[in-house]
Amino acid sequence: MAASTEAPDPWYLALLGFAEHFRTSSPPKIRLCVHCLQAVFQFKPPPRVEARTHLQLGSVLYRHTKNSELAQSHLEKAQISQFEDVKFEAASILSEFYCQQNLVDSAKPVLRKAIQISQQTPYWHCRLLFQLAQLHALEKDLVSACDLLGVGAEYARVMGSEYTRALFLLSKGMLLLMERKLSEVHPLLTLCGTIVENWQGNPIQKESLRVFFLVLQVTHYLDAGQVKSVKPCLKQLQQCIQTISTLHDDEILPTNPAALFHWLPKEHMCVLVYLVTVMHSMQAGYLEKAQKYTDKALMQLEKLKMLDSSPILSTFQVILLEHIIMCRLVTGHKATALQEISQVCQLCQQSPRLFTNHAAQLHTLLGLYCISVNCMDNAEAQFTAALQMTTHQELWTFIVTNLASVYIREGNRHQELYSLLERINPDHNFPVRRFLRETLKMSNAEDLNRLTACSLVLLGHIFFVLGNHRESNNMVVPAMQLASKIPDMSVQLWSSALLKDLNKACGNTMDAHEAAQMHQNFSQQLLQDHIAACSLPEHNLISWTDGLPPVQFQPQNGPTTSLGSLL
Repeated sequence: MAASTEAPDPWYLALLGFAEHFRTSSPPKIRLCVHCLQAVFQFKPPPRVEARTHLQLGSVLYRHTKNSELAQSHLEKAQISQFEDVKFEAASILSEFYCQQNLVDSAKPVLRKAIQISQQTPYWHCRLLFQLAQLHALEKDLVSACDLLGVGAEYARVMGSEYTRALFLLSKGMLLLMERKLSEVHPLLTLCGTIVENWQGNPIQKESLRVFFLVLQVTHYLDAGQVKSVKPCLKQLQQCIQTISTLHDDEILPTNPAALFHWLPKEHMCVLVYLVTVMHSMQAGYLEKAQKYTDKALMQLEKLKMLDSSPILSTFQVILLEHIIMCRLVTGHKATALQEISQVCQLCQQSPRLFTNHAAQLHTLLGLYCISVNCMDNAEAQFTAALQMTTHQELWTFIVTNLASVYIREGNRHQELYSLLERINPDHNFPVRRFLRETLKMSNAEDLNRLTACSLVLLGHIFFVLGNHRESNNMVVPAMQLASKIPDMSVQLWSSALLKDLNKACGNTMDAHEAAQMHQNFSQQLLQDHIAACSLPEHNLISWTDGLPPVQFQPQNGPTTSLGSLL
């Protein structure tokens, strides 16, 4: 709306009202909205009205039509106006437009120039700094992004907005976590914690800051594998989201223009807390709990996406699906996992940026699925494709480790295996059993149940091969109990087979028979799921290693892979 000392002319208000009516109609009548705005120019409007109308037309054309040239023209005219509020908003939208057109190098100077001349307009100066930092982060230039967020934090401090200072610092902390710069993260989170607790202001803003802070704290703990130590923070986070859901949105707006920001809507924060809880449950090995929270989060996301087209919702959805897919593969539900991999493919089809950010994870998940159905050549191809798409150290290590397991299963890939092991850990001087005992000690200390179960059964297997049946039994029995609690189908299958052989070797006929029956039951469950998964048309995804994922799948005649290794 035009803001001047004189009241707007009635003709302008009428055209603006009609334009807004057509824009918000269901369905929107964008052509009529554009006609109303274009009609403003016929009245030879004053400069401010003309500039504002260029901005409105550019925004409507950019967001609702494919007429990119006309949108760009109007936004550029608005950007060179003499009115600061119009100029800075136009710069913000124009940079979005350039990014959508894959003209990132054109977007950056627009934002930089606007930042240079907006220091007397606190709201726009902070908003443009956030926007340019986000642009650098999307390009993986996290150093430049962190520098800009640091500039923003200092500016907000000078402007007397501790709230916005905390937002800048927490955003910087998030990027430092992504970069694994843990030595810098700890003091930054300590500072943020002090600012958040001491700041008194809008209750929703305060609670949203606490959610942001606690999400980073929980993530920091989980990155370090401290699943047990994180529980108090996670409980605080869950209590915080309950508090925020009781607060009303109609709180008084801040008087400081530098504080007119909000991190996330309440509903988005709720989904994020579900996601963090899923991550914790996965690491702790509480897979049924992870599935329960994933289902809740996905249901909420479906409702939100009916009313909200924010890209972050699709990002949340993909991350949740990535976690639940790993759950399904562990619990022996390969067919469901494959259908959920297909859902991720469909979401990535709709957003090139989403695909760019998650392509490596998608190929990794397909590689894990291929292992589960004994398609080792396809697994190798998927992991190789994933390695070419990531520079993230932890994901790289995870992929390489799983690729090593493929070589071990194939049995004739010794040279490739040794080469991979050299890249993972050049120092082979320590005995394997010591590594396993250290792993067991660490996983026990932090309640990492899956890691504990895997370590126990592997140690049990080693002791059995060495003829130490008593020590083997001491390892395998708790491994089976823990695996059934998780539940981890592969460890249950392995443990039951080992128990059968162990009891047979010790002459415990009844116990051996019982273990053999358990093993048979697990084998049948896996076999039925194997047949169901390989019969799905989505099974053809295992052959996709390049470009965007296929949209359609040809139906399968039946499983084409060997079942022998499962049994």
